[in-house]
Order: sequence, then structure tokens, then C-alpha cells
Amino acid sequence: MYDIRLVKLVNGDMVLGKWNQEKGIITDPAILQTIPTQQGGMQMLLLPFGYPFDQEMTGEIELKHVIYQYKTVPEELKTKYLEATTNLTLSAPGGLGNLGGMGGGVADFSKFLKK
Repeated sequence: MYDIRLVKLVNGDMVLGKWNQEKGIITDPAILQTIPTQQGGMQMLLLPFGYPFDQEMTGEIELKHVIYQYKTVPEELKTKYLEATTNLTLSAPGGLGNLGGMGGGVADFSKFLKK
């Protein structure tokens, strides 16, 4: 399994990516942006780090550009990131209701299991 971490870069960007301590890099980085909604709430959006020129989450960021590392990453955020980088739909404990607007849905795999 990947070591997915949420960090803040020296330029202020919040980035989610695959942590590689050995190589000193974050691979397949995605920018995490918050967008205000009309109802007064906030919506989270994951974009490729190179957006709008890169449409896929690829590339590397050296760890020397990280100024802060968040202690925990919500599981539903990790799930959405993995869905975006692998083009697979995953399900997460507790659902994904508070991460609206980040693409992908939750598949109900229970109907494929025999009872």
C-alpha cells in the first residue's frame, strides 16, 4: 500500500501524494483546493499539481520543498486521491459525503458477493 501524505509546500500549496522517504520525494502530487459553496460551506477539489497543462497526477516534488506535514489524512481523502490516480472506484469507511465535488462515486460491491 502507498504511504499517502498531506503536506504544505513552502509556496503555500496543500499537496497530497505518495511519500517516498528513501528517494526524498513525493510522487504523483495533487493540489488540494477548497472552494466556497453557495450554501456557505466549503467543497474540496483535487487537481493534478501541473494543472491546467497536466491532466493526470504525475511528477515528483522533492521533500526539501515541504514546510509542514499534516499529522493525519482523512481516509475518505486518501480514497479520493487513489481513485483519481488509479482510475478505480474504491469504497471508504463512513462514506464520502463530506468530500463532494472530488470526482468518482462509491461503488456498492456487496451485490457481487454471494451470500
